[in-house]
Amino acid sequence: MTNVAITTLLNQTDSDIAAYLEACVHCGECAEACQFYESTRDPKYTPTFKLAPLVKAYKRHKAPLRGIKKIFGLVPDEVTEDELREWEPLIYDSCTMCGRCTLVCPMGIDIAGTIRKVREGYAAADIVPDGLKQARVNVEKTSSPMGVTPKALLAQIKHQEEDTGLKIPVDVQGADYLALFSSHEIMASPEIIGAYARIFAKAGLSWTISTEAYEATNVGVQIGSGPLAAKLVQRVVDEAERLGVKYVISPECGHAYGAIRWAGPNLIGRTFDFEVLHIIELLDRLRRDGLIPAGKKDERRLTLHDPCQIVRRGGLLKEPRRLMDDACSNFVEMPGAGIANLCCGGGGGVSANQRAEELRTKAFGVKLDQIEKLGGVDAVVIPCANCRGVFEDGLFDLDRELEVIGLGELVAETLADDPPKAAE
Repeated sequence: MTNVAITTLLNQTDSDIAAYLEACVHCGECAEACQFYESTRDPKYTPTFKLAPLVKAYKRHKAPLRGIKKIFGLVPDEVTEDELREWEPLIYDSCTMCGRCTLVCPMGIDIAGTIRKVREGYAAADIVPDGLKQARVNVEKTSSPMGVTPKALLAQIKHQEEDTGLKIPVDVQGADYLALFSSHEIMASPEIIGAYARIFAKAGLSWTISTEAYEATNVGVQIGSGPLAAKLVQRVVDEAERLGVKYVISPECGHAYGAIRWAGPNLIGRTFDFEVLHIIELLDRLRRDGLIPAGKKDERRLTLHDPCQIVRRGGLLKEPRRLMDDACSNFVEMPGAGIANLCCGGGGGVSANQRAEELRTKAFGVKLDQIEKLGGVDAVVIPCANCRGVFEDGLFDLDRELEVIGLGELVAETLADDPPKAAE
């Protein structure tokens, strides 16, 4: 087990990672950027400290002058299984791979990306939290980390058809758009399916949902298993190409977006025959083309949470704000909004890791403080289903009252009643 982990860690240590490890000057800037450290002030939650197993293996096996250093006993001992298990909670419980530490590093080290490499070693040795192990079992059976089956999906679609009065297309060959969802959306917030139906009907889009590839969440990326991540991307690619769609819509889910949009082609070793769009990109595009004109604005005082994998690491900064400005009359930015935003505290598989619940709630408390500095808002708009679930759980645990809504839902609720006009 230990040999498998070490071998995988070393294989993941390419020239970029080696350069990062050599460049670190141990300044501690990353600590202040990490909300697990900020919420506990415990030095062990310093992001670079979490890399210790990789650093140790690198210094023993790959670092410059290691041969000479070995002669003089200046290289560290081999990483042991006990050490791997000791560090495992730091790797999986106290890092969402949000990238805020990467943003502030004066040496430009991608700490979050390096944590992802460390997880590859842990996943290869099967030293993974029970919650993520179960999620892996579920996706092997159903493609859904929560075990959501096609039958459950169809039941939710039927309910949304009844609520909206619209026919929701399923398994349509030749549709232009294939919409993906996360398990949390399907089971906990199915109204987002209805929101899509209303928006796409207004825009006149040709779209479909597949009963073969409906899940967007990529557990392989969260666990750190490249082979599993590639398998899950391939499922979507195969179905998108079978249906002949032109676009695949990534839903309001952070790691899902990064997995298929940015990592996807590299994971499967080829480019896609379709374009990947985040739902926020698509809504912004449809709004600017005049296909989903805004109607009466929501008059409540609303703020926006920036999901780290969508905004900081995904680049969608302006699009959600344009949609917010069109949909509400009292939009207020929270402190630190944008690319430097604080994570919800539950990304990167942390929300699926029951053992991390107490620590996750502490980390969420830092985010909640950020919102409460606004002096009171009526609701927070969250364009990520995982973030939304973490917010709901955190608000309950901390005994706070605050409505959380999805951005797609807000857009659907504020559509104009008049027929859409095509762009000239």
